[in-house]
Amino acid sequence: MAITAATRMTAIAGLAMALSACASLKEPPATFELSAPPPATQRAAATRAQILIPEPTATKALDSQQIVIKPTPQTIETLAASQWSDRLPRLIQLRTLQAFQNTGRVGAVGVPGQGLAIDYQIVMELRRFEIALEPGANAVVEISVKALNDKTGVVRSTRIFRAVVPVASAGNPAYVAALDTAYGQVADEIVAWTLRLL
Repeated sequence: MAITAATRMTAIAGLAMALSACASLKEPPATFELSAPPPATQRAAATRAQILIPEPTATKALDSQQIVIKPTPQTIETLAASQWSDRLPRLIQLRTLQAFQNTGRVGAVGVPGQGLAIDYQIVMELRRFEIALEPGANAVVEISVKALNDKTGVVRSTRIFRAVVPVASAGNPAYVAALDTAYGQVADEIVAWTLRLL
């Protein structure tokens, strides 16, 4: 029996609708946030300097919404069915900004484009932000920071901040919770170091 053009088009349309329905049944990935350290965790130092927090630099593996997991030191994978709420460098920028703001001990702090009369830039590089599975499951956060005098271009000081937090249990939420704790420790140290320095 010959298949007419109309029958063929109807079949194609039906197939497209079936595929669309299947795609819509796929669950979206779980989306996770990072939290900024609360004011109580910060040291007592204060500065009247106005501070700029540029977006951190990062490798391509970290410059995305994907959550990095490393089965070995040389291999990189991403956590299945999970993602950050924004690109990781942007998320770190904003949460670090909030960490400074939460202290109430900074003259002003902002991101590029906000029109502040900047005294110092806190220039960050994301070196590690991952779940490392060898020798055991640990969240590893490592951020290199430069305190840059915005008026002279001179680097006041440089330091690498690092935290390692064991993953408490199995599952993606436990991985993210460990990363959040590790980042909180690092952010707290960055803020305290900056306030003492400036």
